Amino acid sequence: MISYGRQYLDRSDINSVLKSLKNNLITQGPEIQKFENSLKNKFGSKFCCVVSSGTAALHLSGNALGWKKNDVILTSPIGFLASPNSAIYNGAKPDFVDIDLKTYNIDPKKIIKKIQKYKKLKKKIKAIIAVDYGGFPCDWKALKKISKKYKIQLVNDNCHAIGAKFYGDIKYACKYADVVTHSYHPVKSITTGEGGSVLTNNKKIYEKIKLLRSHGILKNFSKTKLKKTPWLYEMSTLGYNYRITDFQCALGTSQLKKLEKFIIRRNKIASIYDSAFKNINGFITPPKRKKIRNAYHLYPLLIDFKKMKISKFNFFNKLKERNIHLQVHYTPMHTQPFYKKKFGFKKKAFPNSLKFYEKTVSLPIYYGLKDEEVYKIIKYIKKLTGVK
Repeated sequence: MISYGRQYLDRSDINSVLKSLKNNLITQGPEIQKFENSLKNKFGSKFCCVVSSGTAALHLSGNALGWKKNDVILTSPIGFLASPNSAIYNGAKPDFVDIDLKTYNIDPKKIIKKIQKYKKLKKKIKAIIAVDYGGFPCDWKALKKISKKYKIQLVNDNCHAIGAKFYGDIKYACKYADVVTHSYHPVKSITTGEGGSVLTNNKKIYEKIKLLRSHGILKNFSKTKLKKTPWLYEMSTLGYNYRITDFQCALGTSQLKKLEKFIIRRNKIASIYDSAFKNINGFITPPKRKKIRNAYHLYPLLIDFKKMKISKFNFFNKLKERNIHLQVHYTPMHTQPFYKKKFGFKKKAFPNSLKFYEKTVSLPIYYGLKDEEVYKIIKYIKKLTGVK
C-alpha cells in the first residue's frame, strides 16, 4: 500500500530505543533533556520543553501566554483542528482568517482587515496561530510586522515545517514567533511515535510550560527543607499529564540526525511531481519562492475536477483500488459542525479556503517512497484525469 505519508525507521533508531529501555528510568530520565538540547541546537531556541503531542504543545502554549475568556485567537481555516481547539481549551475564542491562494497560508493582508473589524467592536486580537501549511513557511516578515504594530502574540504551528528554511535559515521559526510548536507524529518530518515540543526564547513561558507538563508539581526545594521532608512535592497550579517517555525521546534524537536527509528526499519527490504536472491545464503544483525551502510534509496538488472526466470522489476510489491512498488536508475548520454550532461560522465566510478544499489532494510523499512508485502514481493520475 502506498499512503500519503509514512515514518522511516532504521537500525540506528531501533538501537537507540532499545538502549534507552535498558536504563533505570524509562520516563522523566536523561533522554528527555538530551532530545530537548538537540532540538534547541537545531532550531535555535534558548528553551525547549518536549511533551506528549503537538496538541499538548499548543494547549500549554496558550496557557503560558495567558489566553483567557474574551481573548480572540486568529488562525487559518486550512489546518488541523488542534490549532483553534487550543484557544478553546484555554477559554479563548478562535476566529479564522482566509488563506492566500498563492501560498495556502494565512493571508497577512486579511489579518489586518480582521484586526480593523475587531477594533470597531472595541475588541483586541490576543494572538495569531500561523500554520506553515504543508511545510511552506508563512510570510513571517509580514506577520512579525503586524505582531509588533498591534501588540499581538505570535505562535508558529510549525508541525508541518520541521526542516523548512525561510531565507535560507532553518532556525527561522524561533526568530519570528514568541512560541513554536512541533509534532512528531509518524507522518511528520521526524517521529517519536506520538510527541511534540514547545520551543521559545522566553524563560517565563518555558518555565510555565515545564510546570504544566507534569501536573503543576514542584520538586525543587532547598536542601534544608528536603532533609526534613525528603518525600515532599507541592502542586502550585493546575497542570496536566503531558509528559513524554525516555524511549520516545531516544527515537527523536536519532531521527533528528537524519532530518536533512529526509527533507532532501522529500524535495526530490516533489520535484518529480512538479515536472509531471506543472505545465498541464487543470493542475496547480505547490508554491515555490526564492530563499525558501519547503519541508514538504504534504504535497498538495490542486486539480480542477470540473475540467476533468472524473469526480474527486471517484478519483480517490479508483486510486485506492490500485493501492494508492491519497488524503485531503484539510476540511476547512469553519465548516465543522462544532464550530458552526458554537461560533456561527458561515460556510462561504472564507471563499479561498473552500476553493482550495474543492481542488486539493495530498499525494504520497515520504522518505521511503521509491521513484518507481512516484512514477506509478503520476501515471495513474494522468490516466484517470484524461491527461496524455
